[in-house]
Amino acid sequence: MHNFTLEDLILYLYKETPQLQTAQIAAALKTDWILREKFEVIISNQENLETLKMEPRQQTIDNILNYAEKTVAEFSPI
Repeated sequence: MHNFTLEDLILYLYKETPQLQTAQIAAALKTDWILREKFEVIISNQENLETLKMEPRQQTIDNILNYAEKTVAEFSPI
């Protein structure tokens, strides 16, 4: 029996494991319920990541725009 890491399972999920390891993980997932639970948590987390919408706070955008405006003003010919 192999001890697969979370990293191995993530690679398996993204189909980035070598062919032999892919077969070993697939077989282990059929019989090892603890490993299957870990894998299902990884799948669930992947699905949650896909639904996240990340954007900067408005204050951050305002700070950048203010800095850009200030910089342009400093370098503009009078």
